[in-house]
Amino acid sequence: MALESMNPATGEVFAQYDSWDQDTLDLAVKRAGQKFADWSQRTSMAERCDLMRRAAEVLKNQKTDLARLITLEMGKSIKEAEAEIDKCVWVCEYYADKGPAFLADEIVETDASKSLICYQPMGVVLAVMPWNFPFWQVFRFAAPALVAGNIGLLKHASNVPQCAQAIEKVFLDAGFPESVFTNLMIGADKVESVIRNRYVRAVTLTGSEPAGRKVAAIAGSELKKTVLELGGSDAFIVLDDADIKLAIEGAVTSRFLNMGQSCIAAKRFIVDQNIFDEFVDQFKQAVEAKFTAGDPIDPNTTLCPMARQDLLDELHLQVTESVKLGAKVVTGGHQIERPGSYYAPTILTHISSNMPAFSDEFFGPVAIVLKSSEPAHATGLANATDFGLSGSVWSRDISTAETIARNMESGACYVNGISKSDPRLPFGGVKNSGYGRELSYQGIREFVNVKSIWIK
Repeated sequence: MALESMNPATGEVFAQYDSWDQDTLDLAVKRAGQKFADWSQRTSMAERCDLMRRAAEVLKNQKTDLARLITLEMGKSIKEAEAEIDKCVWVCEYYADKGPAFLADEIVETDASKSLICYQPMGVVLAVMPWNFPFWQVFRFAAPALVAGNIGLLKHASNVPQCAQAIEKVFLDAGFPESVFTNLMIGADKVESVIRNRYVRAVTLTGSEPAGRKVAAIAGSELKKTVLELGGSDAFIVLDDADIKLAIEGAVTSRFLNMGQSCIAAKRFIVDQNIFDEFVDQFKQAVEAKFTAGDPIDPNTTLCPMARQDLLDELHLQVTESVKLGAKVVTGGHQIERPGSYYAPTILTHISSNMPAFSDEFFGPVAIVLKSSEPAHATGLANATDFGLSGSVWSRDISTAETIARNMESGACYVNGISKSDPRLPFGGVKNSGYGRELSYQGIREFVNVKSIWIK
């Protein structure tokens, strides 16, 4: 199986790599497993934190080249790619600074002379990562995992092999020993063998619900821990007292960032009936005024391609099926006639519960706008999905907005701001959006043994 780098803006394949055979893969996993004792026991927490700070410096120094690589392989704008590298710098520095406190021994008063809780690394952790944020998704796993003393194995998405190689090189350039973080040049067909390998202790996956179910089933049969961050269909609730201008700005940013290819993007806009028509009209005007297709390497480009043509085709099928069932296209709804995988930013209204637009995740630049009669109805619509990653509420009545935020079935909810991942806050979902948490102190503790020690 070949791993290909294809420029989504042109359809040009500009690099190809052979997938590893089983012997090469098994040897890499074995070396990672054999490295664990040395890395976790003979490298101090302070040394690991220093190396992570150096990784942040490497990212800063290579920002221009790394951002360009992201844009060429998966198509996001160069400005968004540069911002992604900046965020990776942030998470490296955050865990270099906070890791020692997050994993410090905790003394507990019991009937013993001394009793405590300590946090010890688990071992080799396999990360199965997606293409949409090819650096950020990896670093938000790797920074806490490596600081904690774990070993990282990366199985990246097959359409971003150069990003995967570049990430491994960042750690090597920073001075991390070989085999502490290894990029596995394999396709999805070899993931099971890695999970079942005796050296691997845990798995983290960011990706689709079907992929999460499969990985969790394999890991569960081996009694290995998993953390899953899966799809989302985040609600964006706009109450009738909201600042509409602010909400529109948030709606455009949250839905169309990364061309809508984000699990945490706002996807379902639930708008009070009293302001529904005004919101839809202003949303349409803002979308049509903002986006113009162009080369994502050009800093002035506002409309970039989707990452792959098959993803665009799947999205368009969801749109057309919803339209057949009565949905109305306010704007967009078609592929743009130019080279590359460009889809027109789209707004759909007149949504009913029998449509894909109501129940499915739309992973691309399509906004679904629903009408609500009151706050309780809006909350019910927000929760009427199998997903539960994040969401937001827009209102001048902060008390009511906070009540809705608390009642939303999600891993996070933002009031008068868009959903986003932040190293300081735990990130993850409920229901079919997965389980476990990344980031904050909860994230670094996911892949450690929480050990009690009792001495008398």
